[in-house]
Amino acid sequence: MFNNKTVFITGGTGSFGKKFVEVIISKYKPKKIIVFSRDEMKQYEMHKKYNQKFMRYFIGDVRDKNRLLKATKNVDIIVHAAAMKIVPTAEYNPLECIKTNINGAENIIDCAIENDVPRIIALSTDKAANPINLYGATKLVSDKLFIAANNITGNQKNKFSVVRYGNVFGSRGSVLPYFLELKNKKSNFFPITDRNMTRFIISLEQGVNFVIKSFYRMRGGEIFVPKLPSLKITDLARAISSKMKIKYTKIRPGEKIHETMCPEDDAHLTIEFKDHFVITPSINLSFPSSKYFNNKLNEKGKSVKNGFSYNSQNNKSFLTKTEIKDLIQTDYEK
Repeated sequence: MFNNKTVFITGGTGSFGKKFVEVIISKYKPKKIIVFSRDEMKQYEMHKKYNQKFMRYFIGDVRDKNRLLKATKNVDIIVHAAAMKIVPTAEYNPLECIKTNINGAENIIDCAIENDVPRIIALSTDKAANPINLYGATKLVSDKLFIAANNITGNQKNKFSVVRYGNVFGSRGSVLPYFLELKNKKSNFFPITDRNMTRFIISLEQGVNFVIKSFYRMRGGEIFVPKLPSLKITDLARAISSKMKIKYTKIRPGEKIHETMCPEDDAHLTIEFKDHFVITPSINLSFPSSKYFNNKLNEKGKSVKNGFSYNSQNNKSFLTKTEIKDLIQTDYEK
């Protein structure tokens, strides 16, 4: 899949992008990897570690279609990871979020079609399911754009899919590094917005491997959702420190108590596989929807029951405090 291919990743200097590049280099022999992002300093730092002859670093913004059009020429695979994703920031700067997450998605699609890029996967978020915040709403629109792009291309070789997953454990801007910082600064308490709050959790490497496998599985038009464990935010705090107090604060702008990845309203479109779900398109594409029950890896799925939803509260798998401690030590503090 990735051997002798040119791979293009937007937001490539972020947490996901760096891990994605690391995994691709270690497991495959790509023709070229193009890291596309806005921050020249991050690219400079990343180049120190990944400076192979096939590595390319392009300064650019997904809002700039002309730059994208030039950068995606002769590209075989696109991973669209760039996004404005901090929930409160998006609430206070809605138009900027729209420009990046919606207009940027449209630009990626247009450039991929014009340059005949065969396979494109966009990264989404659990916040796109039944969104209540602007970030989630813009990512829902982005998801819809990428799915509908398969209808635009028809029988052409361009295939677009989406990967949706939960919070990346320890990623930049997530709660784990914030709590660890509070502990290191000997703060008196952990601020938690609600005692019942739960979240889906995925490690960075799991997220990257799931995206890579989705390229092998995709037919075009799917939303891939991995089966993940949940955790209680209070358990996360207690796993970091049993001595620090917990102070409950009010919900931040656009914040949810629990997160959903497969909403009940999409149950009639949802197929369950061994380690993941697929939400099939709500629109008719150029091939029958029955094909989604048997993916390109010949894995077979089955329809979920009516009323099914997959959210962090009703999840069958929850991490214990001990498991959270182990995860911190092995995946974050190594």
